[in-house]
Amino acid sequence: MLPLFAAGLTLALHRYARVQRIISVTALAAALAASVGLLFAADAGPIVVEIGSWAVPVGIDLVADRLSAVMLTVSGVMLLCVLLYSLGQGVPEGEDEPGTTRGDMIPVAIFHPTFLILAAGVANAFLTGDLFNLYVGFEILLASSAVLLTLGGTAERIRAGSVYIIVTLVSSLLFLTAIALIYGATGTVNMAQLAERLPEIDPTVRTALQLLLLLAFGIKAAIFPLSAWLPDSYPTAPAPVTAVFAGLLTKVGVYSILRTQTLIFPDNPAVDQVLMVLALLTMVIGILGAVAQNDVKRLLSFTLVSHIGYMIFGIALATEAGTAAAIYYVVHHISVQTALFLVVGLVEWRGGSTSLDRLGGLAKLAPGLAVLFFVPALNLAGIPPLSGFLGKVGLLTEGATVGTGLAWVLVVGSVVTSLLTLYAVVKAWNKAFWQAPSEEIESDVPLPRGMVLPTGALVAFGLLLTVAAGPLYGYAERAATASMDGHTYVDAVFPDGAERGQGESVVATDDEGSDAP
Repeated sequence: MLPLFAAGLTLALHRYARVQRIISVTALAAALAASVGLLFAADAGPIVVEIGSWAVPVGIDLVADRLSAVMLTVSGVMLLCVLLYSLGQGVPEGEDEPGTTRGDMIPVAIFHPTFLILAAGVANAFLTGDLFNLYVGFEILLASSAVLLTLGGTAERIRAGSVYIIVTLVSSLLFLTAIALIYGATGTVNMAQLAERLPEIDPTVRTALQLLLLLAFGIKAAIFPLSAWLPDSYPTAPAPVTAVFAGLLTKVGVYSILRTQTLIFPDNPAVDQVLMVLALLTMVIGILGAVAQNDVKRLLSFTLVSHIGYMIFGIALATEAGTAAAIYYVVHHISVQTALFLVVGLVEWRGGSTSLDRLGGLAKLAPGLAVLFFVPALNLAGIPPLSGFLGKVGLLTEGATVGTGLAWVLVVGSVVTSLLTLYAVVKAWNKAFWQAPSEEIESDVPLPRGMVLPTGALVAFGLLLTVAAGPLYGYAERAATASMDGHTYVDAVFPDGAERGQGESVVATDDEGSDAP
């Protein structure tokens, strides 16, 4: 609610840029504080709120369990850092700043309310206990992200935005169709109630509904072969927008797959096998695309697609340890991928380009920037003892424990993907920072402190995930246990088993004064 309320205020006060900044930062900082509070509170058990006091399943419920709380917290950190970064970069259109082209400038009055609405949509998607409200969350994301993607109104951004809107609308149509069919088959869209009713319907129908949902979520999560749209869409946007898209939007799709696979569609080995194949293809084909790139934004966009495969790998294992590793890896990847795209924004500011053929010598010109790129790049590649290495070890260990032929193929594919990721990021670092530049780069372009500090904070947060890996991984394991169990979630939503499905709300009074349920 805080980002939504702040979005209305910033829209009404669009002529007052300083006030907009204060409102936006305050709202996201307060939302982050609330998320941290939920992170600890939900560790004792899920927290349920019935919207408008309408009892489920008649009304919509919001459920904060360990999984949603950890996703809210890490996304809150990322959103706040990106917002602060954008304040350091963003200037009203029409002004000139060193190292910035007109297409890179952010029209601040539009950016703030749209960014806050995006934050509200993300929170709604993570907290909702209702499939249709999850669809609403995705539509909020679609509306706001389409505006953010086309900021500046350049032809390239309009083209990329058009492709993005078409793809996401197709995904939304598939999702809405799946919701209608699920409601027709079960009479509900409440996820806790679906966990009880779906096992009672025909297995063939249940599998068809599961695959349709996976198709819709797979487009949003950019799983191969549904990922072709992403590398062409993300690199065209301003650096803060690209960073928030890369770090968060695909993870909402991954979260949706994780939530539905563990809660309402557990124990379907055939679908798990399909997910394993898709995870392998996503990892390998994505990283091969990254190796072939000579633009650092496109290279990172392909690594984003590739590493979605690791998360799907953990989900497809359908074990508590695999799910825990997937949760930890999602948290790691949100912070590291976002930090890398923010660093690339600094590289573009300092070097005037993201083409590796035009960059070079930045390690000498901006040694601090070289460090900011090098640390999360190694983390993404999974170099020990960083968090990327720990997440991958968890996935590989559980893959070996499952021990099926396909699981072993995925273990090998994961190792190969990690090595190719290291090759891709080292190539980018070498060309951009180490080798001599092919063109003269200005030596007197300062990096704005307002952009460097949030980037450094996010890089430090990625390192914190390594330092605090023990407690965080333990939290992920408890989240995975509760998610795989299912009864914890259902019992929190319906604390009185005898009342499940009745949908009785607070007592209402008719016009004559008599009580009626």
